[in-house]
Amino acid sequence: MTGRPGRAVRSGGQAGAGELLELVRSGRAVTRGALQQVTGLSRATVGQRLDRLFRAGWLREGAGGPVDSPLGGRPSITLEFDGSHAVVLSADLDTRHARAAVLSLTGEILAEHSGTLAVEDGPEAVLAELGRWFAELLEKAGHLAAEVCGIGIAVPGPVDSETGRVVQPPMMPGWDGYDIRGRLSRAFAEHTGTPAAVPVLVDNDANLMAYGEQRAGHPDCRAFVLVKVSTGIGAGVVVDGSVYRGIDGGAGDIGHIRVGADALCRCGSYGCLAAVASGGAVARRLAESGVPAASGSDVRDLLAAGHPEAAALAREAGRRVGDVLATVVTLLNPGVLMIAGDLAGTPFLTGVRELLYQRALPRSTARLDVVTSRLGERAALIGAGALVVEHLYAPERVEERLLALGV
Repeated sequence: MTGRPGRAVRSGGQAGAGELLELVRSGRAVTRGALQQVTGLSRATVGQRLDRLFRAGWLREGAGGPVDSPLGGRPSITLEFDGSHAVVLSADLDTRHARAAVLSLTGEILAEHSGTLAVEDGPEAVLAELGRWFAELLEKAGHLAAEVCGIGIAVPGPVDSETGRVVQPPMMPGWDGYDIRGRLSRAFAEHTGTPAAVPVLVDNDANLMAYGEQRAGHPDCRAFVLVKVSTGIGAGVVVDGSVYRGIDGGAGDIGHIRVGADALCRCGSYGCLAAVASGGAVARRLAESGVPAASGSDVRDLLAAGHPEAAALAREAGRRVGDVLATVVTLLNPGVLMIAGDLAGTPFLTGVRELLYQRALPRSTARLDVVTSRLGERAALIGAGALVVEHLYAPERVEERLLALGV
C-alpha cells in the first residue's frame, strides 16, 4: 500500500523496533546502514531490533541495493516489509448492498464477494451475515482465520473513530451507538471457530473511499477530496496522508448542507442537498415520471443504458452539488476533487463542473483536478484494508504486538 506519509522518528538512541519498521515500510531507509544513519542507533542496536521484526515474520531481506561506500565493496542488503505473513478482511456496507474481501497487507484483493444486504435489517443480522461471508472468503482465498490480523468496515454514516460507533446515522436505522466492533469480531469468531478476538476498525464509507483512492492514485496530493453520490451524498477528506474526521466523525457530511429547497430529507429536515441531488433523489423523480427506479444503483443502470431523462436529471443534480462544492473547494483548496458513487458519470460530472468553475474563485480551481473514481466499487474495501494495516503497524503499536508474540 503506497502513499503513506513519513512519521517523525525518534533519534539519539530512542528509536524502537516500530520506528525501524516504519522507516522500511515508507522507503525512507531500507538498509541497515541507512537505518543507523537516520536514527543514530549503533549497528548492534539496529541489529537487535531488526532481529525481533525478522522473528515476527514482518521483515525480510530483498535484493542487494546500492553500494554504501564510495570506495566500492559489496552491495548493501535491502530490507522489505513482508506482506505475506498475515491478511486483512474488509467490508463496505451500502444501504442495500455490501461487498467484502480478503486483502494482502500490501492491498491486493485475494478474494471478493458482493451481494444484497440491507442496513435497515439492523446490525445484528447484517454483521452476522458478514461474519459468514468472511469465513467463506478465507476458504476461497486459501487462508486460515488465524492469519487474519484485523478487519476494517466502511459504513454509510458518521462514525466516532474513538469508539467505532455510528452517531445518529440518518440512513442506518437501529445502528446509532451500536457496538459494531464487538459484534463483528464475535460474528467472525462464530463462523470461523477462532477463539482469538480480532481487532475491528470502523469508518465512514466516503472517508475510506477517499483514503483508498488517494493512496492508490494520488499519493503526492496533500489535500484530496472525494464526494460519493449514491443513495445519499458524503465526502471524504485526506490531508497530508491522513483522513480528516472532525471532532467526532462528522466532517464531510455535505449531504445535509441546506440548499434552499423544500424537499424532505431522510434526516427529517427540509432542503438538504441529499434530498434533491443524491441518487435516491434522482430515483424518486424518475419514479414519479413513470420510470422504474428505487435507488442510486437503479439510476446508475439507467445512465449506463443511456436513458435520456436519467441523464438530464443527473446533470441537474451535478449542478446542485457543484454549487456546494464551490464553497468546499474555496475552503480546503484541494489538489484533487474526485466524484465517485452511482452518479459518477459524464452527465453528473458535467453539471458539477458547470457550477463549480462558475462559482469558485479562479485561484481555488487553477490547480484543481476534477476526476472520477479510479478504484470504482473497490475503493472503500481497499481503504478499509489500508486503515487496518496503518493502525496495526504504526510505531506506537508495534512494541506491544511484538511482546504479545513473544519476540
